[in-house]
Order: sequence, then C-alpha cells, then structure tokens
Amino acid sequence: MSENEWEQLFRQHSAYLDGHFSLSSGKHSTGYLQCALILQFPKIAAQLGEQLADALRRNGFRPEAVVSPALGGLIIGHEVARALGTRFLFTERTTGAFTLRRGFSLVPGEEVAVVEDVFTTGLSTRECLGVVQQSGGKVICAASIIDRSGGQAEIGCPSFSLWHISLPVWSAEECPLCRQNIPCIKPGSRTPVPPR
Repeated sequence: MSENEWEQLFRQHSAYLDGHFSLSSGKHSTGYLQCALILQFPKIAAQLGEQLADALRRNGFRPEAVVSPALGGLIIGHEVARALGTRFLFTERTTGAFTLRRGFSLVPGEEVAVVEDVFTTGLSTRECLGVVQQSGGKVICAASIIDRSGGQAEIGCPSFSLWHISLPVWSAEECPLCRQNIPCIKPGSRTPVPPR
C-alpha cells in the first residue's frame, strides 16, 4: 500500500492519533499508532501476517520459529508464524525484563525471526532478541508492521517493515509539548507516566 493508504487505514480505525503521547520507550511524540485497533480484525491481521512473511521470504529468510515480545507483538507474530508454517513463541516481562515462560524453549541454533507491531527505538525488539540468544536461538531477522522511526531504529539484525513513517520523538526533558504544559497521554503497555 502507499503511505496515504496506510495512513487512511489507521485513521479509519482510530489507530493513528494526534496529540501529546508518552511512548513505551519513554520518548514523547505528537503521534501515536495503536496496531491493536487494526489487528482486532482477524482478516486484516492475517493479511498483514502474509505480507510480512512474504517480505521475509523475498529477502531469503526462512526462520524455523517466530518470537514476539508481549503484548504488542502477539497477534502479528502469530499471524507471521502461521503464514510461514513455523511455531510461535513470545517473551513477556517479569520483574521488568523479558523472558521466555510457559514452557517455551528454543533448540540450540534454531533460526528465529523476531516480529513486532511497531519499531520506535528498537528497544523491545533488542530485548526480545537478547532473550532468544540467551535461550540458544539464532536471530536471523526482525519484522514489524510499522517502522515509525523513519529507518533510525537500532534493531541489531536485518529488519523489514510494511510501513515506514517518521514521527517526531523527544526525550521527556526536551519535549516542546511538555514545555507548553500540554497534557501527556500514555496509551502504551509499560508503566504509567509519573505525574510531573
């Protein structure tokens, strides 16, 4: 799809918001993308999973497993795994750090694609990548529906995204919206923003 079609899809489902947001990375931005509002529709989720799986195959990647960080990567990771015909595992936070739980394990040397909903700074993806490596797996690539960093996210391996968009981000200390006392909303999945 074109950039305009992606934006139209997300705005149609109220999944692209304008305002003052604190992202899960801790950075602040004027835009927020909530993939869960798109992925709540199984047909769309399946289509996006097929598109990401196709992107991996076109680039020569044939992972043996897909691993995603919970919570944002769960649905799209599962759909990519289904399209690739592989198994799907997920990491989740315990005491602040990602880990594999629920009996999940990787075979030593097993080739893995890490799949996310959105790349912002790449932090969650790198944390998930680290868990895969510590568990004996070999990360061969990463993929996301959206790269909102404009290609600046540090992923740590070859990466692919369906939609590339560059939205401004600042540290909380440098945020011009905070300086204007515009209320900040945290719609993401990590710890709430402490009051200022």
